[in-house]
Amino acid sequence: MKKHEWRERTEEGETRLVTATRHGGKWQLRSRLKSEDEWTEFSPISLEDLESLLEVISNKYQRNRVPHTHVLEIEKLISTAKKR
Repeated sequence: MKKHEWRERTEEGETRLVTATRHGGKWQLRSRLKSEDEWTEFSPISLEDLESLLEVISNKYQRNRVPHTHVLEIEKLISTAKKR
């Protein structure tokens, strides 16, 4: 299982913690605000979160930390999300 984590600021200025995992060929995403205790899972993953994940995965790919197939999978999920 591969796990990718990042932080981002919300419009209200709060810190949002995001975790994306790939297990069994499927991507799952969950997040929470820093002030919260409970994680929220997203299914399907939103387009904005997929684009953030693509940036994280692309950076890791450039440093040879993940295979190129992960980048291609995320790009495919983005194109599917844009068609919705």
